[in-house]
Amino acid sequence: MVVGSLQFAIERLRCQQPTAHCKLQTAYICPMEVNDALVNKLAHLSMLHFDEVEKAAIKNDLERMISFVEKLNELDTTGVAPLLHVSENINVLRDDEVKGSISREEGLRNAAVHDEQFFKAPKVIKKIV
Repeated sequence: MVVGSLQFAIERLRCQQPTAHCKLQTAYICPMEVNDALVNKLAHLSMLHFDEVEKAAIKNDLERMISFVEKLNELDTTGVAPLLHVSENINVLRDDEVKGSISREEGLRNAAVHDEQFFKAPKVIKKIV
């Protein structure tokens, strides 16, 4: 979960208006200095809290990721078409088939808490003020 939140936050830091040092206008992370302000911004965007040891580890990991991406930029991709999909198959779907199902009573039989129609679970989403 933490990795997914951080990846989302990094995506939000992509260049909004590319400058001279950005080679592409889309899907390119601008060269950036990884500092405490950046780590704090990522933590804020991903709604996570880190102690100083975790921040140092994240800072190190981000520097390694960005250096890896910058290393990829050294490749000559002249004449190489962008890869938009891993597979050439598009919308490969199976046919819908009507199959047997269990009754509502059978489905609710092993539920820890339920009423006549639904499973009941504790509230997991809280409102952020």
